[in-house]
Amino acid sequence: MKRDIWCLVAFRMCRGVAAGLINVAFPYLVLRQIHATPLALGFLYTAGAFGTAVIGLVCGFLAEVVGRKAMLGIVGALLPASALLVYLSTNPWVLFLATFVGGFSATGSLAGGGVGGAAQPIQSAVLADVTTPDARTAWFSRFAFLAGVTAAAGSLAARVVPVQPAFLLACGIAAAGTLAILPVSARPPSGEVFRLPSAGTISKFTITGVLNGFSQGLVTPFLIPFFVIVYHMPRAQMSVAAFLSGLAASIAMLLAPPLERAFGWVQSLVLTRAAGIVLFVVFPLVRLLPVSLAIYMLAPALRVIAAPIQQSVMTEMVLDEERSRALGINQVARLTSASTGTVLTGYLFHITAIAVPFYLYAAVAGGNLILYRRFFGTTAGAAAGGRRPA
Repeated sequence: MKRDIWCLVAFRMCRGVAAGLINVAFPYLVLRQIHATPLALGFLYTAGAFGTAVIGLVCGFLAEVVGRKAMLGIVGALLPASALLVYLSTNPWVLFLATFVGGFSATGSLAGGGVGGAAQPIQSAVLADVTTPDARTAWFSRFAFLAGVTAAAGSLAARVVPVQPAFLLACGIAAAGTLAILPVSARPPSGEVFRLPSAGTISKFTITGVLNGFSQGLVTPFLIPFFVIVYHMPRAQMSVAAFLSGLAASIAMLLAPPLERAFGWVQSLVLTRAAGIVLFVVFPLVRLLPVSLAIYMLAPALRVIAAPIQQSVMTEMVLDEERSRALGINQVARLTSASTGTVLTGYLFHITAIAVPFYLYAAVAGGNLILYRRFFGTTAGAAAGGRRPA
């Protein structure tokens, strides 16, 4: 089991470094190097989110036919391939294809697979296969921490690596990570594709995932562009800020297991994300760079701190043979709606209505917290016993 876990850690850490490089380099490539508009960047991010959703869903279903390890290898190879495409050409159609295939969506945290996230459902299913239920939240938390630290390191490396060569470096590192999964021993395929006994549970996570994705799409892809447009921040400084923000989010996710033990998973999610909502409302109102940077450090961390708990709970509440499909369905719901939010914010940034997406985020994310309470509140009380279905 330990060998499998550490192979998966190596896979995700390599992809984390690559994601960090791309996360910083891509908006500068689009906005500064080829001088495209924020709306064009929004459409490219939308292509990435939509591609991640489609590929993640299809591969999640195929994993139960050809095996999770084989599909993880196939989808893992897409990130280095897309990074190589961007290095070779900045033609708009090539960029569109690369963002679609590589998932340059920035709709999630780097620790959670915001870039190259199509691999996330199968990866999480394999991680659940090789861990025990009582240790699963802790492993998801550690996994997210290590992934986030390496993503933050990639963001920092973008400070010294020129924009286009950053994609070649990302290609090589992500390719090495794909090779790391060769020794993994995942569970054999079930052969079952369409039968979903846990459909009721999956539907609840899907509905909340739609609202979560839309709110993410409104703000997450445009946090770095916000500093580029509003403060004209140089890439070297933005790389340091992205590193610190990613590091804060990674460290925050280590708090997931004690939070779950103390409050239960729903209450942990509600408390942390509600605090993040408040900060995101303040963010566009304060045009002081130190304050904006402080919020940039804290708000994303509060938004993702409960993510390992949520992943662990979902893998426990569905049958083993449904995990990759359930996670794929959840991701397609989240990222499809995120695409809508990203296009909307691209337009709003284009017409300089920069504060509006953050207010919309607060409304949608706040409503989603109410839904979490309604769907899961009766079975998710304080302590770990509240995480299991009735």
